[in-house]
Amino acid sequence: MKIIRYFFEFLVVVSLLSFFKIIGLKLASICGGLIGKVIGPIFRPKSIIQKNLNIAFNNNLSANQEKTIIENMWINYGKILGEYIHLKKFRKSLGNNSYVKIIGSRYLQEIKESKKPVVFFSGHFSNFELMAMELDKFNINLAALYRPLNNIFLNPLMEYLRIKYICANQIPKGRSGTREILKKFKNGHSIALMVDQSVTEGEKVLFFNKLASTTTIPAQIARKFGCKIVPIFFERISQLNFEMTIQAPFDANKTENYQNDIKSTTHKVNLILEEMIKKNPNQWIWSHNRWK
Repeated sequence: MKIIRYFFEFLVVVSLLSFFKIIGLKLASICGGLIGKVIGPIFRPKSIIQKNLNIAFNNNLSANQEKTIIENMWINYGKILGEYIHLKKFRKSLGNNSYVKIIGSRYLQEIKESKKPVVFFSGHFSNFELMAMELDKFNINLAALYRPLNNIFLNPLMEYLRIKYICANQIPKGRSGTREILKKFKNGHSIALMVDQSVTEGEKVLFFNKLASTTTIPAQIARKFGCKIVPIFFERISQLNFEMTIQAPFDANKTENYQNDIKSTTHKVNLILEEMIKKNPNQWIWSHNRWK
């Protein structure tokens, strides 16, 4: 039954992508948002979204505030799908014609000139796929960590688009992926990853004052190699205009207590992520079961 469902999902997504390609980027983004608003709630349980919102905002949201955040989240989901087939246009947009304005580009320039790899992290905000693309366009020597889709029919298509337009060095999450990360890092590649999803191999670290299984990859790499950790906040400003804010790089804690260093650095990562989410909760993906 799962195979049949995956194949059906594949047909639906491919049909939508074909439609989005025909109508062009602007209309695809608009139509995608409308489709996401209508059908998004059908595919993900509202209970998980509400639970996440209650944890993050300590049950202080009004019914209208909650409704607005959830509705905008589904619109954003749809926009991402509509824009996905047009990644080539995002890739080719440069300078004043770029869809993405980079705030704090001096940090990227310093990283590039130093020729020392770093660990970039962010969360699933706005059209999060564009983050690694913009770093790659800035000529940062980059490898991006991603979570493969469970859908065996759809995943190859998405991987193809990521490799061709986002970043050629794509590393799937998992044990083999961790080894590949270390290999790439030692060869001078900076690492870009999302840190806002639950991972089985993670550590239980506070996130919005509640323990959540969190990846420790940024803390481990930064402590081991003495590199910088660089937060990035990606935000949709208008229909097809985005801002990517490069925040100040920081060091991992390094004392004689390895476990405490990893947990304290990972907690700092989570605190930064919390501030990003609170700044624009409408553009974070609340549907993931973050606190399992």
